Amino acid sequence: MPYGFEVSGLVPADCQTVYQAWMSSEAHSAMTRGEAHIDPVVGGSFRAWGDYIWGTTQELEPFRRIVQSWRTQNFTDSDADSRIEVIFEPEGENTLVRVVHTNVPDGDVGYEQGGWTRSYFEPMKEYFAARR
Repeated sequence: MPYGFEVSGLVPADCQTVYQAWMSSEAHSAMTRGEAHIDPVVGGSFRAWGDYIWGTTQELEPFRRIVQSWRTQNFTDSDADSRIEVIFEPEGENTLVRVVHTNVPDGDVGYEQGGWTRSYFEPMKEYFAARR
C-alpha cells in the first residue's frame, strides 16, 4: 500500500533563488550535483539525477510551491506515480524547503530514510552557502 512522508531542510538562500534553481536545468544540476533537464512550466516534463527520476510539473506558485508527479527507476510498471509538493518558506535570509512526498510504493523507504537529505538538502546547503 502506498504511503507518504515529509522531509525538510534549511537552505542558505532566499525563496526566490531556491525556487528558480529548482526549476532550472542548469542550476538544479549544479545544486544537486546530478544531471537535470527541466521544462519549467505547468505540464512540462523533468528528469533529475540523469534518468533516475522523472515526472511532470502539475502546479507552480512562483517562489512558494511546486507540485510534480514523480517516479524513479525503482518503481515497477504497476506502481502509480508518486507526488512531491515542494514548499519554500522564508526563514530570515534562508529558506525552509519542505518536501511532502506521497503515493510512494510500499517498501520503497530510501527516499524518506536519507535519500532526500543526501541527494537534495545536503548538496543544496553547500551550493547556496558557496554563493553567499
